[in-house]
Amino acid sequence: MESLGREDIERLMFFEQAREQAEREFKANNKDALALTKWGGALLELAHFRQGAEAYEMIEEAIGKFEQALALDAARHDALWCLGNAYTSQGFLSAEAASAGRYFDKAGECFRKAVELEPANDTYRRALEMSSKAPQLYNELQRQLQAASAAESSPRASEPRSASKQKPSASSDFWYDVAGWACLVGIVFGVAALSRTAAASGPSA
Repeated sequence: MESLGREDIERLMFFEQAREQAEREFKANNKDALALTKWGGALLELAHFRQGAEAYEMIEEAIGKFEQALALDAARHDALWCLGNAYTSQGFLSAEAASAGRYFDKAGECFRKAVELEPANDTYRRALEMSSKAPQLYNELQRQLQAASAAESSPRASEPRSASKQKPSASSDFWYDVAGWACLVGIVFGVAALSRTAAASGPSA
């Protein structure tokens, strides 16, 4: 989480506060599926500020919250949407295409169920549509990673460079590309947006 800009720091603080608030809400009412969904969503956003195993573990924790929310209320379409986002992130972080494909399939199923529950929701329908394109993008990103790795292992890569000209690590580039894809298709999780969705659909059972 080095060299964060002001905007990133503000986002980090916002989602950390959102996580803490959701945790308090769930502790006050352990049947609150919305609180669990917001808790998992905040964790999923915070994972974007981590790398490697730390990011993966935080995504796993977020998945646990979404699954717990769905166990309380199987019709929580927002939890299904968020769970699909989490599986998509796991897919992009997978080292093997077969493993990534399984996560993308699980994500697509979550998006499909969310659309069935809320067919008029454009965000859910767009996520379902774009989830089919995830494997293709995954392959492209893997090629980029391999190219970047080969470039950095070349003799010229060992030449000293000024800090202002140093290229970020391949893992950093990879995670930012994933975040950029999520922004492009409009499925980045937002606690405020989730709250509005939940308010419109009424209290959970």
